[in-house]
Amino acid sequence: MNDLEIAAIESESEARFEYFPQEIILNILIRLPIKSLIKCTSVCKSWKSLIQNPSFIDSHHSHRISCYKQSGTHLLLVHSVCSKRFYRLFDRDFAIGEREDLYSLYFDNHAFDEYCKIELPSGLEEIMLNSCYRVVGTCNGLVCLVDDLGCHGYNLVIWNPCIRKFVTLPETPAVLHGGCEVSIGFGYDAVGNDYKVVRLVTLSDQYQNFHEWPTLFQVYSLVTGSWSRLRSDLPPCQVLGCQSQAFVNGALHWCAIRRTIDAFNYFVLAFDLGSELFREIMFPKSLKWDLSVALRISVSRDGKSIAVFTDWRKSHTNYFLDIWVMKEYCMEKSWNKMMIISSAEVPQRNLPKALCFRKIGELLVLEDSYELVSRPCE
Repeated sequence: MNDLEIAAIESESEARFEYFPQEIILNILIRLPIKSLIKCTSVCKSWKSLIQNPSFIDSHHSHRISCYKQSGTHLLLVHSVCSKRFYRLFDRDFAIGEREDLYSLYFDNHAFDEYCKIELPSGLEEIMLNSCYRVVGTCNGLVCLVDDLGCHGYNLVIWNPCIRKFVTLPETPAVLHGGCEVSIGFGYDAVGNDYKVVRLVTLSDQYQNFHEWPTLFQVYSLVTGSWSRLRSDLPPCQVLGCQSQAFVNGALHWCAIRRTIDAFNYFVLAFDLGSELFREIMFPKSLKWDLSVALRISVSRDGKSIAVFTDWRKSHTNYFLDIWVMKEYCMEKSWNKMMIISSAEVPQRNLPKALCFRKIGELLVLEDSYELVSRPCE
């Protein structure tokens, strides 16, 4: 088929759709899933121009989110790394030998029995330093991955599983100050209509005490495609590497540590993606710093606040998993301990690992047998 024949077909396609009012075409296209929209860009030039228009993209995005909220649709991305051998160092898991990287998208129905496996695009494997990625976070269908399970590769990727495309973030400035601990956050800036990745870098120095290590940060903007400079205008604290993050109310949240005059204290470090300012949220006073305590932050079950899962050991055989939920966001007095799982409930096994809340309010945990189990919280 030559160029003239192609032009004639395109012209005929354009003429067919001139009979439809523009607002009707718009209302039809805005209701289509992304894969169907991509196919529609091949129908004619006017449709391609419309679908690729930033205004249409924003409207389609808002419509999909509204539909999900109205229907109660809730999807959970579960990432698992299968390996014959694991070891743990400073609350960080390392897999040894041959590994299998699995991504499963669960439909959060009552039985929690519907899911599909998602494969990484082949191009991602070519840039990996380690044999698998870690999921930093998900937001509006986009997934942020980091290559830091094992060696500190720190390849950062924003991936759209629906259309199987990804963006590799540019390399970050090298840290020329000994070692460092890096934590990553990912979320959506509704003010600037932008997706952002935040790096918290705690600089480690063998000649300094842990509480003297400074923490810096920088922000990547998907709109500009670049990193900001390393900045130091955040509360003094230390954030250990590979910390979980929670994106809620337009802000990213991490568990952080700070030393006061007489003791170490935990608190939640929150970063507003719109204003790019930090704030502190205090933990319940009864939650004391301890080397045996491992913290994991999450979104609360109503999606409007934060929760913290604490794994701590009273002795070698006596250990607990506490579930704390902040009922009113940013209100310290509203912290509530919802449930406690003790080693007495799971004799001769490790405690389950709390992952997140489901839309029905139950807690999704990973059992010692690597089985996903939904537990009531009351």
